[in-house]
Amino acid sequence: MSFQRRLRQALGDEEVRSIARRYFVSNGFDGTLTCIGIVVGAVLSGVTEGATVVKIGLGAAVGLGTSAIWSVWEIERAETRAEILRIERAMLTDLDDTRVHRDQQSARVVHAAMSGLGPLIGILIPLVPFLFVDAGLTIVTAALVSIALGIAILGTFGAYMGSISGQRWYVAAGRMALAGLVVAIVNVFLPG
Repeated sequence: MSFQRRLRQALGDEEVRSIARRYFVSNGFDGTLTCIGIVVGAVLSGVTEGATVVKIGLGAAVGLGTSAIWSVWEIERAETRAEILRIERAMLTDLDDTRVHRDQQSARVVHAAMSGLGPLIGILIPLVPFLFVDAGLTIVTAALVSIALGIAILGTFGAYMGSISGQRWYVAAGRMALAGLVVAIVNVFLPG
């Protein structure tokens, strides 16, 4: 079976999708809150160029994206290896290069990819307004739009998770969005 086909099969597995969703939203949440902190900190520190904020944000995106992919790859590798060892002991057979082994490898790829995608979206989208500083936006306006985009992303994560869990999506959206507002406000009042 080809690797693409195994990935499609992994994406068809509800358990794989469930774990991938958790990694995506959790790491997207972290990335978005990090970006809001960077934006507020940069503006309050006197950064006047949008390109500087974008560069700082891209550095955070690389760091968080790499962390998300690498950590999940290693976590899932250890967990799936432990599961395979339990199955092998129970069955008294080696499962290397079997369907079970290949399915778990495919799931690990999906989990790591979704884990890395979350913070990239959470950081890159709020950085977009800073591309328009000096082309119509001031640094403060770009920061306000960026924070609003970050809060909207957090709300979207909350609405999505609320809708799949049968909760009121707007309550879950509000709870997640509130975190972005809290981070922005706390950063404004930090000393320095």
